[in-house]
Amino acid sequence: MARGAATAKRGSAASELVRGVLACALLVAPISATGGAIALAQDAPAAAQSESPSAAAPAEKTVEKIPILLARQDRETPLPLSLLDLPPDDLGISGAKLGIKDNNTTGRFMNQEFSLDVVEDSDAAKLIQDVVKKVDEGVHFVLVDVAPDTLLKLSDALAGKNAMIINYALADDRLRQEDCRPDVMHTAPSRAMLADALAQYLVWKKWNRWLLVLGPQEGDKLYADALRRAAKRFGAKIVEERTFKYEGGSRRADGGFEQVQQQIPTFTQSAPDYDVLVVADEGSLFGDYLPYRTWDPRPVAGTSGLVAESWHPAIELWGGTQFQNRFKHLADRNMRPIDYNAWLATRMVGEAASRTKSANYKDLIAYIKSPKFDVAGFKGVGLSVRDWDGQLRQPILVATPKILVSVSPQKGFLHQVSELDTLGYDKPETKCKAYTQ
Repeated sequence: MARGAATAKRGSAASELVRGVLACALLVAPISATGGAIALAQDAPAAAQSESPSAAAPAEKTVEKIPILLARQDRETPLPLSLLDLPPDDLGISGAKLGIKDNNTTGRFMNQEFSLDVVEDSDAAKLIQDVVKKVDEGVHFVLVDVAPDTLLKLSDALAGKNAMIINYALADDRLRQEDCRPDVMHTAPSRAMLADALAQYLVWKKWNRWLLVLGPQEGDKLYADALRRAAKRFGAKIVEERTFKYEGGSRRADGGFEQVQQQIPTFTQSAPDYDVLVVADEGSLFGDYLPYRTWDPRPVAGTSGLVAESWHPAIELWGGTQFQNRFKHLADRNMRPIDYNAWLATRMVGEAASRTKSANYKDLIAYIKSPKFDVAGFKGVGLSVRDWDGQLRQPILVATPKILVSVSPQKGFLHQVSELDTLGYDKPETKCKAYTQ
């Protein structure tokens, strides 16, 4: 009985306390024009809703689109000597695709989205027309694999437009010299760069006496010119030159190797004493016949045997293994130099966009041409653009078909600004006027 009375007394006290709290709340509540203090309770849900995180969250940022165009001119080329050298259909294109993928890996964190479009045609005029149309629609960066004259005509067609052409295939020195253009850059090394890289290694080995063998095609003659320049530049001597007269039609016939086995020793017989046979055969029509068949037991270098290239499928240094694996996963084949050059061209745009945090064409070009710019290329150093001809400076690999032998520039070949500028035409040597205007 006493327990029940105590419980009732505590319940009564609690009720009094609740009524007191409510009364105080009514006294301090603001009086509305329509409903007094009651209006506070009615308006509270609306006020809470207006201050909720979802309502106050900022709008999503607009994704900036950066389209890149790859233009490729279909042109007839002689079949290479080896079936292993047949060019894949996606040569260069797969390299650019990997570059787009790499750009978007960073771009998605910066609200930037890169895309690749490809136009191909054997008709130069039609290809130029298609590229101009794409540029007028908003594309600013055009990667090209075209004939030299087509490149110059394309540059003229795009003059005055916000567009930059990046050559990833042509090695012609004239495109960096007297025929240079202010709207053309080059990730493909020039013939002079390739010849200088090879010459530095041969001179470092003290193989200073060269027997030069060149083919009849125009590219062979141009590469031979680059080798002559490199020999003079680095102190080698060409003891004799011989032109190989190529006759096709029977190289895959039964007994073809027997004819070659008899012809090559005779062709290289009675040469002055030399240390290395240097061959200029850009079409791969006969150069691979020379190793192990010369009259004198000598190494072969140039376009066959020991070669200088921008990339090699066996390189493992500087993260090269994972880079090679990513490309092989994408393309189901090994990366070739032209693929690497196209990847570099795409990455130049991506690197500039991420560094400037901009998709504006003028911002990107100004940064790429500035001394601040460099791009990683799995070669141990940053790669940058020469301000006198638009050439991307880079180390050049010296390799056999199976393995990396060396990397040029070689030790001991010094330069007052960058050792990379010992490869190719240096600023005091340039005939390019477009970049200095």
